[in-house]
Amino acid sequence: MPPGSSAGGPWPGAGRRLRAAPRGTGWGPAAGRGRRSGGSGSLPLARAQESAEGRAEAPGWAAPRRAGGRGALPGAARPGSCAVRPSVCPQALPEPAEPPEPRAAGASRAQECTDGYEWDPDSQHCRDVNECLTIPEACKGEMKCINHYGGYLCLPRSAAVINDLHGEGPPPPVPPAQHPNPCLAGYEPDDQESCVDVDECAQDLHDCRPSQECHNLPGSYQCTCPDGYRKIGPECVDIDECRYRYCQHRCVNLPGSFRCQCEPGFQLGPNNRSCVDVNECDMGAPCEQRCFNSYGTFLCRCHQGYELHRDGFSCSDIDECSYSSYLCQYRCVNEPGRFSCHCPQGYQLLATRLCQDIDECESGAHQCSEAQTCVNFHGGYRCVDTNRCVEPYVQVSDNRCLCPASNPLCREQPSSIVHRYMSITSERSVPADVFQIQATSVYPGAYNAFQIRAGNSQGDFYIRQINNVSAMLVLARPVTGPREYVLDLEMVTMNSLMSYRASSVLRLTVFVGAYTF
Repeated sequence: MPPGSSAGGPWPGAGRRLRAAPRGTGWGPAAGRGRRSGGSGSLPLARAQESAEGRAEAPGWAAPRRAGGRGALPGAARPGSCAVRPSVCPQALPEPAEPPEPRAAGASRAQECTDGYEWDPDSQHCRDVNECLTIPEACKGEMKCINHYGGYLCLPRSAAVINDLHGEGPPPPVPPAQHPNPCLAGYEPDDQESCVDVDECAQDLHDCRPSQECHNLPGSYQCTCPDGYRKIGPECVDIDECRYRYCQHRCVNLPGSFRCQCEPGFQLGPNNRSCVDVNECDMGAPCEQRCFNSYGTFLCRCHQGYELHRDGFSCSDIDECSYSSYLCQYRCVNEPGRFSCHCPQGYQLLATRLCQDIDECESGAHQCSEAQTCVNFHGGYRCVDTNRCVEPYVQVSDNRCLCPASNPLCREQPSSIVHRYMSITSERSVPADVFQIQATSVYPGAYNAFQIRAGNSQGDFYIRQINNVSAMLVLARPVTGPREYVLDLEMVTMNSLMSYRASSVLRLTVFVGAYTF
């Protein structure tokens, strides 16, 4: 019980008064005839015998220890006497021992129990008195009575009490002292009759609370709170370290300690309090192609030609050809992570997307004989005979045929035929100038007229005369290839003064390619 209370007069918050023999003095608590030895400040090793009332030490935060157990030992040497070994207190003055007074056996045992205990004749031990049951209205007002060894407490009804799980049930009996202890409180004689320290913590002779730790001291012991706890009243209460913001991210309070936790993407640093970024890319991030670490997280990216899937980790090929029909001039072919442009036969890829005609005649990739001439056009070539003159015409030079004036068959025929070849693309916008005709000879007073003599039955072309010596062949309608036109473009020369009329033909073969390029 706290000091200041008595068993006969309880008051709120207190139990019986427990009187304790002070340590560090040479006076016994019962007899007044003990003498100080060795001058001022020196203490005899002998202890005074407890009085018949049975004095005990008051339990507290740091309590002096009882000699030989929880209760005082009867039969201890009186102050001023040196028992067992006179050398331990050489300055003590010897006194003749007084013979003990005769008393009954039951009274002798009852006097061995301290305040708060009573003699149990059945177990032959001292047992705790439950003051909460024996004292009517032990605690007043809104206080509740809590019994404990050797006393009781009056606490508020909302107070929480940490119970010792091993202390449930009746307290252990206090055995009576069997032998007198000649040493100071907190010491006991060993086999060599020397006074050695009593480890109250190891022998469970302390009165520390279950929430406290017992630390042995020379001649005494001390009750302290474990690390991570602090003393509030008589109990040790856990310290919530998380209130002090020791952790950078998250704090988890634990009994007597705490633990720091980090948000996803971070890990505890060397001091176990701060959080450092985790490089998930070096730790096997589930990115399929590329991984970029960022503060607290990571990002998955894909190579060119791929796009990130909805799961954020895998990559899917992009079908670039489905997005536009203008990526390639002819045909777009999708490939993993890319696309490629293809050209039709007779064409080759120009840069990456355009198609260019292959000139087989110039590259030598044709199969024309020596008697033939290779004529290239869009997407292919044609082998034509070098001499294309037909009777009554005779070849006078490459691609030029002349009809002799001496031949009667030539009177109604053009005087000459020149063979020319050209190629145009399919679906060409119209009108379009495709070929220019030019007179090679100019006579004074002569007038030249240009016309399409043959090959334009559908009217796809017409002649636009530019001046007296030249004219332009114009494409009048879009044409789709592959197709071939053979047009006889005639130039008629007339001289009214000389009554002269003559004509010459340019036989133009027009190849229309299959594509618009």
